[in-house]
Amino acid sequence: MMLWGMEKPPLTPTPRQIFGTNLRRARRLKDVSQEELAFRSNLSRTYVSEVERGIRNVSIDNMGQLSDALGVPLKDLVDPEMFSALGSKLT
Repeated sequence: MMLWGMEKPPLTPTPRQIFGTNLRRARRLKDVSQEELAFRSNLSRTYVSEVERGIRNVSIDNMGQLSDALGVPLKDLVDPEMFSALGSKLT
């Protein structure tokens, strides 16, 4: 039970959310639209949007397709610190 006025502890992002956030930041750094990324990766734009928002449970195969389509190593897209310095500027 939480008392009124007490602050909630910060939530740790899930790996799915980390991947989605990093994918969005990398895509925006490269000035690529969701539609273009979807085309390059042979996935739907809706799927790309859901991955970026962290609501789609993305398979490792699709993670690879997305990273290849952006030209970004997959390990960078799952690293919670990789794009953190950019903050919310590209989110």
